[in-house]
Amino acid sequence: MCRRYFVHSCFLLLLLLNYLPFRFNFSYNLDRYPYEAIRVVTSDGYGLLLERIPRRDARKAVYLQHGVMDSSMGWVSNGVVGSPAFAAYDQGYDVFLGNFRGLVSRDHVKKNISSKDFWRYSINEHATEDIPAMIEKIHEIKTSELKLYQPTMEEVVNEDQPYKLCVVSHSLGGAAVLMYVITRKIEEKPHRLSRLILLSPAGFHYDSNMCFTLMEYTFLFLGPVLSRIVPAFYIPTKFFRMLLNKLARDFHNYPAVGGLVQTLMSYVVGGDSSNWVGVMGLPHYNMNDMPGISFRVAQHLAQIKHSGKFKMFDYGSSSANMDVYGSPEPLDLGEFYGLIDVPVDLVAGKKDKVIRPSMVRKHYRVMRDSGVDVSYNEFEYAHLDFTFSHREELLAYVMSRLLLVEPTQTQTVHKKGMKLKKKMETGKPHL
Repeated sequence: MCRRYFVHSCFLLLLLLNYLPFRFNFSYNLDRYPYEAIRVVTSDGYGLLLERIPRRDARKAVYLQHGVMDSSMGWVSNGVVGSPAFAAYDQGYDVFLGNFRGLVSRDHVKKNISSKDFWRYSINEHATEDIPAMIEKIHEIKTSELKLYQPTMEEVVNEDQPYKLCVVSHSLGGAAVLMYVITRKIEEKPHRLSRLILLSPAGFHYDSNMCFTLMEYTFLFLGPVLSRIVPAFYIPTKFFRMLLNKLARDFHNYPAVGGLVQTLMSYVVGGDSSNWVGVMGLPHYNMNDMPGISFRVAQHLAQIKHSGKFKMFDYGSSSANMDVYGSPEPLDLGEFYGLIDVPVDLVAGKKDKVIRPSMVRKHYRVMRDSGVDVSYNEFEYAHLDFTFSHREELLAYVMSRLLLVEPTQTQTVHKKGMKLKKKMETGKPHL
């Protein structure tokens, strides 16, 4: 196990120790919550960390996918009594925690890959490279282990699988999951998912504050120049990453300074009341693996906001888009929502100023009109409350939606989706 995986596992164990009741000893809880780190390599060479709280004989699994400037640590940051990952494990699920490319450790098959080349990716690659690689690894693991633990299991045929896999995702992770499902349907490949639970999903952003609008035009008009100078937004040296983490922790000892920084950060994101300073002091903002964001991901979000539509990345010219999509314009994913053939649960935060409830409702309306089996719910949360705050109400809701998936449940494409699929057979976009 390389140092990167060792660091993640150590943090997970520290979280267990910090939050365990004193009557339990260390070895007991290690047995109760086992841990696994799995290296997954994408088809374009990126090394990803897929973490797991394993139940090897479970026929129900859940895949948790974080959002922007986050990692899998967000799903366990509230300890064993308040985190979605542990709650799902306690309900009998085999739990997988995905990590997108974009950690500053820069894990890639090309050991000497340049910073410019490493960070050259958009949300497209999260959806068409990262998620497929991790889900196929989950499929490989589950099918092999279930044959071992349940040797009498009948042979699986066609697209059926001996387990059910649900997704819980937050923010950018939600947009990437939707893009993943749609592109897999277009490519006529199995997505292997049974239910999508999307917490404040990205994808529509035209209703936002003035600061985001300013960033939108900055990326759109200065993008061609800035992308050559700034391939990504991250802290490149261990010293300064350690310094940022130390400052964030020190803010707790100086409430006046911490309150001022919190107010400034909240203002930048339109008044969102999330604990921005507290989040920076959490273990996943460490000197070895602090998350970053590529310039293209930020540019992609600016394109989505400017167009008012949930589109794939625009490569800047008709010919470039034609090479990737088979059309002069990037795919408008909202037009393909009819292909979504599994239930979707959308959750918005009434206090969320990063992705406002109106934008989550936009997903809901387009899905509903496309015939998707979709539900919508709102909670009194800000943007980061979905992962970094202990919310029993949210945990109960997520678990209740997961339990709706029965082992024998099957889903069919809605008739509108079938019509769209037939229409695509004559002029199918390619990816």
